[in-house]
This record gives sequence, structure tokens and C-alpha cells, in this order.
Amino acid sequence: MKVFVAGATGVLGRALVPRLVARGHEVVGMTKTASKQDLLRDLGACPVVANALDPDAVAEAVASAEPDVIVHELTALSGRLSVRDLRHPEHSAAAIMTNRLRTEATDHLLAAGRAVGARRVVAQSFTAFRWARIGGPVLTEADPLDDEPPAALRAPLAGIIHVERAVTSIDWGEGLVMRYGSFYGPGTAISRAPDAVMAAQIRKRRFPILGDGAGITSHVHVDDAATATVIAVERGRPGIYNIVDDEPAPVREWLPALASALGAKPPRRIPRWLGRLAAGETATLMMTDVRGASNAKAKRDLGWQPCYPSWRLGFAAGLGQR
Repeated sequence: MKVFVAGATGVLGRALVPRLVARGHEVVGMTKTASKQDLLRDLGACPVVANALDPDAVAEAVASAEPDVIVHELTALSGRLSVRDLRHPEHSAAAIMTNRLRTEATDHLLAAGRAVGARRVVAQSFTAFRWARIGGPVLTEADPLDDEPPAALRAPLAGIIHVERAVTSIDWGEGLVMRYGSFYGPGTAISRAPDAVMAAQIRKRRFPILGDGAGITSHVHVDDAATATVIAVERGRPGIYNIVDDEPAPVREWLPALASALGAKPPRRIPRWLGRLAAGETATLMMTDVRGASNAKAKRDLGWQPCYPSWRLGFAAGLGQR
């Protein structure tokens, strides 16, 4: 098939494009930065330069490609969110731009897809901070979302919800949404690269465990996320899929293991009240009160199996630089 990938030079895009090419698909990769065209060619894609927030530019780029499938991986995060961004996501330039990409750019891509008769749309979403903080520690795609999220997360979550509802409600094709877990691996904030932000903070012992560390995280290696996305391009029923590993775990378990894998000292522990003052509401929620995600639907309906079924294996063997 011909596949149009918006956000082809991002963290997920760089892992996804070569896999699509290896499967025999013709890939057109969209980037807003002209200097990244050679990178796209090296990945095996035909590059097209367009600003995702310009509806005419998006329409022209998609029309010239005439894709069977559109893949929406647009964010402004690039695996490099700073600690300040995590503390105040409502004021983060990267988060604000990402929200526009999840709202305005989504609408532009869907309008362009309708115009050219694309058959399928696959779009990026995110599992963390999603669910109402009730019920068990691991929830499914069918469980209710938090209708009263913390103030700092309201705008980012509204953007994510817009993507999910817009893509899964198209009436001219099939819409699939990938709710990815927390990425780790090459190109992400958790890797062995010197500019991996979260890893650097862990090495400096600036990423402590807040409170009881009972917040559940669902991880996914970036390569496993890309593999699941290839499957969604090729098959699968419309709907939402959690793309996470088999072992959602509390922060107090996985963070010390990650520190050890990075050759760092164990993380410090600080009380919840002090953590909220120092790190902000978002980090405190992540550390103490969020729910994990089940991958049962993706494994059952897409036939996806992660190569790193647990972060334990992934942290030990999957943090290397690409």
C-alpha cells in the first residue's frame, strides 16, 4: 500500500518508517523541516515538506501522495520533554504545540484523507493519566476516563481525546487509535544517549520516588510500538488499542530497576507533600495515583506480541542507541 506518515521524523516515526518499507509499502513521510528530507530518504521514505497546521499545505501533500493509509504521529515532544515541562505542562511550549497538532492538525489530516479516499487512518494517543482513579490497578480501553483531571492536565487530555474521537468516528474509512505506553529505548527520554532527558535526571538522582510510589506505569519499547503500528496499518478492526507491555508496575518497582540499568544510584524517596511542592501536581499524580493499561485487546485483535514483554527485560537489553 501507499502509506502517508505525518510526523515521520519523530521518535516513533523513525522506528516506524523502515518497518513499513521492509513490509513492501511505499511510504511518503511528511516533515515541516526541509533539512530532514535526507533523513527520510535514508529511512526509505519519499519526503514531503509541509506545516501540519496549514490546512492547504496538508491537503496538497496528501493529495500528491494519494495514500491508502494515513498515519498520524505528530507531536512536538520528540522524547525531549524537560523536567520543567513535566512540572507545568499547561505552560510548556512543547505541550501546547502538541495539543494543536492533536486538534487542528488531526482535523486537517482527516479532511485531506476524506478528499483523496484514503481507506484507513492510524493515529497516536497515550495511556497515562487517562482513566478515572477508581477500580483496579490495570484498566482496559472500555474503562471510564477521568472526567475531572487535574487542572495542569486538562488541556493535554482534551487534545488526546479529540484525536481519539475524531479518528474513530470517521465514516469514510477505518480509524484506529494506538494508545501507547511510556516510551523507552533509542531516541526516547529513557535511553543510554547522553541527551536522553529522563535518564540524565535519574543518573543525577533528580528523579525521586514521591510518596508511596504506588502509581502504575505501563511501558512500551519504541520498537514494539512501531511494530504494533505496522500491524494496525495493515489490518485490525477500527477502534482504540492499548499498546503497552505485559507488566504494568508501580513506580517504586520500575524506577530503581531503571536506575540500576543506567548505572545510577537508587532514587531518593521524598514525602508526597514535599514532592508536590517540588515537582508539581503532574509528577505527583504519576508517582502515586495513576492506573496502568491492559494490552489484552491489542494482543487478541491485532495479533501483536511485544519483543520486550516486560520493562525488566527492556531496561536490561533495550536501552542502547540506534
